[in-house]
Amino acid sequence: MFKLFKQDKLALGIILGFIAPLLAFGAYYLVFSYRSHESFAEYVARFKYNRGLIPKVSALCLLANGVIFYFYTQSRKDITAKGIFLVTMLMAVSILLLKLIF
Repeated sequence: MFKLFKQDKLALGIILGFIAPLLAFGAYYLVFSYRSHESFAEYVARFKYNRGLIPKVSALCLLANGVIFYFYTQSRKDITAKGIFLVTMLMAVSILLLKLIF
């Protein structure tokens, strides 16, 4: 399984770029909302009523891509890092649009 992460492919970078923010979102839930005994459905519903929270939490989740990008650039896996960077920029533009809308 770890051989998969040692490859230098654009598709791997794109997939990691989408998965890392989702994992960060789950970690954010566990750290900040799990102690209040709030279910995950209630946690997600909170975003429905407080839309200003979406860009803030999304930006925090995007930091996970920065960490992965750093590790792949340090290990000279530049093509994978390009995929991560591509997804990060797409998500950053989406967050900016959400900030302008909400």
